[in-house]
Amino acid sequence: MKLILLTPPDFFVEEDKIITALFEEGLDILHLRKPGTEPIYSERLLTLIPECYRQQIVVHDHFYLKDEFDLKGIHLNSRNPEAPEGYKGHLSKSFHDIDELKNEKKNFTYSFLSPIFDSISKSSYTAAFDMEVLKQSAEAGVIDKKVMALGGITTENVDVIKDLGFGGVVVLGDLWNRFHIHSTLDYKELINHFRKLRKVTD
Repeated sequence: MKLILLTPPDFFVEEDKIITALFEEGLDILHLRKPGTEPIYSERLLTLIPECYRQQIVVHDHFYLKDEFDLKGIHLNSRNPEAPEGYKGHLSKSFHDIDELKNEKKNFTYSFLSPIFDSISKSSYTAAFDMEVLKQSAEAGVIDKKVMALGGITTENVDVIKDLGFGGVVVLGDLWNRFHIHSTLDYKELINHFRKLRKVTD
């Protein structure tokens, strides 16, 4: 099962060190998502990440970064709904509707479906799907190994995601909430929690 991490929306000083450490600990894929930020900050962050890990990074904005830094691919969302003309390579997309996912998922390397559980990072972002609907979608083959679960993912509910047949989990709040970007100096707690996530997703 894939373990995918979304970056927090804001840049911070230790970010490149933490991301590099997470890749060293076995992170499969990082999605670089910094909505509303200038591309120069993403460029700086990518420059600080060792080249050997850049093929595991997918960008949500500033798609030219994919070629400039030889990244894994690009991710479509409401801000950037279309791939550049003639684009070839890894392409993923966020979905919030089962029927849309069913109709479009064949066009993507993998898809995100969210929110599965109540979001940890966004208090108003509550679970969008009844568990029975998810089970039926899995039985119908809509949820499969090319669909990743996002929204409220924790070490406690990964087994539910596995049982539903998702191909992986996308983590945000459960990990980053263990490091306050303005006051925490030590990221050991974050790394230790990542190891628990890695263990339950293996």
